Amino acid sequence: MAKQERARRTREKALTAAAEIFAAHGYESTTLNTVADRIGMTKGALYGHFPSKGSLARALIDESRTTWTSLRAEYDTPGADAAEVLEAVVVGFADRLRSDVRLRAALRLAADCPGLAQSPADVLAEMHVGLTELVHRAQRDGGFPEHSPSLVAELLLVVIRGLLNSRPACGDSAPAPGGEPLWQLLFTALTGSAGCTGSAGRPALPRP
Repeated sequence: MAKQERARRTREKALTAAAEIFAAHGYESTTLNTVADRIGMTKGALYGHFPSKGSLARALIDESRTTWTSLRAEYDTPGADAAEVLEAVVVGFADRLRSDVRLRAALRLAADCPGLAQSPADVLAEMHVGLTELVHRAQRDGGFPEHSPSLVAELLLVVIRGLLNSRPACGDSAPAPGGEPLWQLLFTALTGSAGCTGSAGRPALPRP
């Protein structure tokens, strides 16, 4: 058990170190040597956990898909208003991006190297499908304008991907800005009303 726990901790350290390098420099500029050096391992020892740079990247992308699925399940509960779920999931995912370097790295990898995903759909493709479905439901339930659901989903993903390259505001230590005021502005523009997140599990977005 002790050996398994050490192996698990080493794997987690390797994933976090790789994520920090992938997020900052991208896939092509990252090597197994730089990841090994960052955590004080030999390249050979790292091979025992990840035989290639691609295996590290795929592990991060797979993890991000789990993050997306879990986040949606947290808010998309029986009886929840679809428009509120849509906003809560998007804002919640953006919040995670600011604090989770492994998620930021995974999104950069999925955007820059779509062929890395092990399954037919990477996290961005799964998010597009899920967001499109939520927009469809919000329109069916009433209250959400009849924009193209696929186009709305793509717009939300464009903004989310843009957060990866945003600079923090002056005095803000968060690595990727893009908090609730941004999303309130976007959802107000989409729906013509103020942010409505609440019954899906988050407090209503603050008024500016």
